[in-house]
Amino acid sequence: MAGKPKLHYTKGRGKMESIRWLLAAAGVEFEEEFIETKEDLEKLRNDGVLLFQQVPMVEIDGMRMVQTRAILSYIAAKYNLYGKDLKERAWIDMYVEGTTDLMGMIMYLPFQPADTKEKNLALVIERATTRYFPVYEKALKDHGQDYLVGNKLSWADVHLLEAILMVEECKPDVLSAFPLLQAFKGRISNIPTIKKFLQPGSQRKPPTDEKFVAVVRKIFNI
Repeated sequence: MAGKPKLHYTKGRGKMESIRWLLAAAGVEFEEEFIETKEDLEKLRNDGVLLFQQVPMVEIDGMRMVQTRAILSYIAAKYNLYGKDLKERAWIDMYVEGTTDLMGMIMYLPFQPADTKEKNLALVIERATTRYFPVYEKALKDHGQDYLVGNKLSWADVHLLEAILMVEECKPDVLSAFPLLQAFKGRISNIPTIKKFLQPGSQRKPPTDEKFVAVVRKIFNI
């Protein structure tokens, strides 16, 4: 039997968190090797295991995979979370790209100076409620199914739940005008593998705080 996937990243969310989410949703156990110092990162680079000198890096099926999108696509396809045909895959890709854009805005908030952060936090809420969430609300309404694509759990659903929870950390009542997304959140959160990942003590990482920002700046020289 192949070993568990091994994730190489810092001890925080960042770009690895969506990978943790997807593996957890698929019911796949994984190990983590944390990059805690600049030297840890340099060692990976010097060992030649990072294709573009960057993390996230995931060891899976005898490969050392880099580039978040490539890793996520592989996991989604491997664990049957990527639709049944090309059209479904295209829809999943479009929905995932939307939530990726939204989560990217949130991911960088803690690294911004206070005056910029406040303005960009307001922009996150505005974009979530006028650009992104209406799309998913309409998708659920138009086809009347429990899931975004093909009435079956896919990468798009997992990604959307992650995004919803991230936005709710910024504004707890952000779904007040989106009843179908509220119901969706409840449904997807109760899928056994995801429910387990949402419990305390799982490998899900907490929101980024100032202490972690300082560690990341030191490791990556930013």
